[in-house]
Order: sequence, then C-alpha cells, then structure tokens
Amino acid sequence: MATMITQKNANVLVELDGEVAYVTLNRPEKRNALSLKTMEELGAGFRALGDNADVRVIILKANGPVFSAGHDLSEMLDRDLDTYRNLFDVCVKTMEVIQSIRQPVIAQVQGPATAAGCQLVATCDLAVAADTAWFATPGVKIGLFCSTPMVAVSRAVGRKKAMEMLLTGDPVAAHEAQSLGLINKVVAVNELDSVTRELANKIAASSQYVVGIGKQAFYKQIDMPQHEAYEYTAEVMSRNAEAEDAHEGISAFLQKRKPQWS
Repeated sequence: MATMITQKNANVLVELDGEVAYVTLNRPEKRNALSLKTMEELGAGFRALGDNADVRVIILKANGPVFSAGHDLSEMLDRDLDTYRNLFDVCVKTMEVIQSIRQPVIAQVQGPATAAGCQLVATCDLAVAADTAWFATPGVKIGLFCSTPMVAVSRAVGRKKAMEMLLTGDPVAAHEAQSLGLINKVVAVNELDSVTRELANKIAASSQYVVGIGKQAFYKQIDMPQHEAYEYTAEVMSRNAEAEDAHEGISAFLQKRKPQWS
C-alpha cells in the first residue's frame, strides 16, 4: 500500500510504495511550471528520499497533460538581479540534488517537457516517455535563452542537435528524443506507468549499496580525461570488490542462486 508523505495539495507530492518512491509535480492548472516554491519543494523531497535507506529507486512524474512547461514566467517580470540569481540558483541546486543522491531517478514523461522541464528530464538518470510526449528548449523565442537547461541537454544529446534545439526552440518528438539519447524508452501512454515501474523494480533488485557506488562514479568520471577516469574507476571498483554485497553477488552467480543483499 502506497503512503503519501506530503499534503495532497502540495506543489510536489512525495509517495512511498515499497522500495520505490514517487515524486509528482502537482500544478496541472499551471502546466506544472517550476515556481520558486515548487523547486524548493522538489529539492526538499529528493533530499529527504536520498536519506531514506528504504528507498531504492525514485520515479519523477507529473499530474495533468503536461510534464512541465519550465520556469513560472509570472515570477520573472520586473524583478531585480538578486531575485533572478536566487531563482536560478535554486533551480541549479534542485537539478544537482537529483544526481547527487544515491538512488537512481527515472523521469516518467506523459506530456510536453519544455525549457527547465526539459532540463529536468535530461537531469534524471533515466527517462521513459509516452509516445505523445515532446521536448523543447524554446526560451530563445521569448528573449530568454535556455542557458541553464543547456547544461543538462547538451550533456544528454550531441552538440549539433543541442544547439539546434536551443537556437530554434523547435519541439522534438518522443521517438526522435530517444534516438538522440535524451530519453531511454518510448511507450504507449497507457503503458507508461507499468513500464516505468518495471524498470524501477529491475533496478531495485540489485544491491542498493552497489547501485549507489555506480551512480556516484558515473557522474564523477563522465567529464574526466580517459586516463584519469580509468584511474578513478579502477580504485572505485577495487573498493567495491571488497564489499560484502560483491562477495555475495559473485557467490550467488557461481552457485546459481538468487543473491541476498545486505
């Protein structure tokens, strides 16, 4: 039985369902725009789940037809520089916490994800999208270049396509987004919940300790020079090999039985 741990009218809902937690954007009437309050709630939710040893995987989804339309533009008119700096600083910290916690985060994308909403999808460790979803970084069309979304998007797709998305603002359909590497899977909308949960359950079946090591190492090595990355990951793997779960997993494989993770 799932357990809601936030108020039902919160901008961000956090729900526990066994080893999987759900974080849900809950401003459907505002196209799940990322207001300052919403981003603060989102960051707080991920931090709390990151500290919860019972949670192995987190699914990020959204209520309503739109995943997220990006920043709440109503908060961005006629403000001073310090206000803008704070807004984008909170945004950056929210994105960073998703990759800093040990649990893999899967975006479950049922509809359009634009600007900072596209950034949110690109930031998640994995993403499953309905075939009706689409993605865009259209800030250039309203005089506000998607500079912070660019960081996540340009690390998920090739440079030329990232620049095209950023310079034109044109939408990218789900199947093209998959071919670009922005998302992992495209499914029929009526299969989105079950396919995303199946992926989460598959990840949750592995050692939580080992998955956490792997996620941390992935983001640390990705921008290193190759030789430095190999030196770093060789040390990570050596320490991993000492762990009890590594011995249990290898023994279980050799003995043809299911491992019992500690």
